[in-house]
Amino acid sequence: MSVRTTSPVVSLDTLVRMKRRRRVSAAPEPVRLSMPDGMTAPLGCDAVVVPAVVGRLLLARLPRVGCVYEDGTHWWWIVPSDSDVALEWPAPAEYATGAVYTGGTVAPGGQPAPALIHQPDGTIPYTPPIPLYLALCRVTGTTPSWSRPISA
Repeated sequence: MSVRTTSPVVSLDTLVRMKRRRRVSAAPEPVRLSMPDGMTAPLGCDAVVVPAVVGRLLLARLPRVGCVYEDGTHWWWIVPSDSDVALEWPAPAEYATGAVYTGGTVAPGGQPAPALIHQPDGTIPYTPPIPLYLALCRVTGTTPSWSRPISA
């Protein structure tokens, strides 16, 4: 005679909760780009992220460049916090509030975390946002938002 043991019954709600918990724990933590030693960011930090090919074009067009990071496919330009207020950054640019990316030593898509490729002289890490915005508009063929006709 054999003894039959039964497994506990697990409801569908429990399974869904377990799957969500697993997904959340597997999600990478957002990590802020670290500023080089000796740099201070009195206005906070955000980043404008552009494809590397666009980043190379921007570099030649800017009179002053702050800290720039690169992850192999994108360049991350450090700008003061809230540099997206009243500005529509043209595609393919993305605005990263807090200058964060997800992943510890690996960025989204398995790319290495952004590495510093340009550091300005001095202690301020910022690229001025208005010249960066105008250069990005020029490179992408986008009309700056304040120059566009408005409709009533």
